[in-house]
Amino acid sequence: MTCQPPLGDAAVAAYLEADPEFFLRHPDLTARLRLPHGPEGTLSLVERQMGLLRTQVEGERRLLAQLIARAREYETLAGRLHGLMLQLITAPDRPALEAILRASLRREFEAEAVSLLFDDEAGRDPNGPESDAEAHAGTSAGTPAGARCGPLDADRAAWLFAAAGDGIQSAALIPIRAPTHTGLLAIGSADPARFGPDMGTDHLNRLGELVSACLTALDRHGHV
Repeated sequence: MTCQPPLGDAAVAAYLEADPEFFLRHPDLTARLRLPHGPEGTLSLVERQMGLLRTQVEGERRLLAQLIARAREYETLAGRLHGLMLQLITAPDRPALEAILRASLRREFEAEAVSLLFDDEAGRDPNGPESDAEAHAGTSAGTPAGARCGPLDADRAAWLFAAAGDGIQSAALIPIRAPTHTGLLAIGSADPARFGPDMGTDHLNRLGELVSACLTALDRHGHV
């Protein structure tokens, strides 16, 4: 009588994968099977599978919780931006607009320094220190660009925020473009991770568009 060589692990695994109903046809075998489970004992194949499924479900549950938290944060931020918009469109002139902008960003967006700078105004040094973020924000090149976030060193913080820049370590730089005013809205934080390079900028870009539109409207009515 010829003895058949034992099947290898790969062959057994391939067979079971190709025939998922194998254990349904052999419930007694399922009951007898035991798989090693560390020093604490053994675990049946079904229990092992259930454990793996629980681990997968738990991971998906954590991911879902993160997505829900991010969505709620996004919704809260959108509501704050809407409230700021309602205030800005009522501003009678540019000083009032700037005051509303600074107060709201400090209160609602937890900013520790806010600066609205324009390229054509006195007091801004055209040869001052310039970061890559400022160039990408459109403050020097004049080409369309979006908001940029990142860390700041002490010199750039002082250039952007003057005396208020002491201790500011990160900032969001938002281009402002109106017919007669091109510049930068800078929002600073003492937290170096508050405005990181990988931060989403959708709301920041909308804020820049809003401020630009308000300045345009004021300019048309001769209030800028």
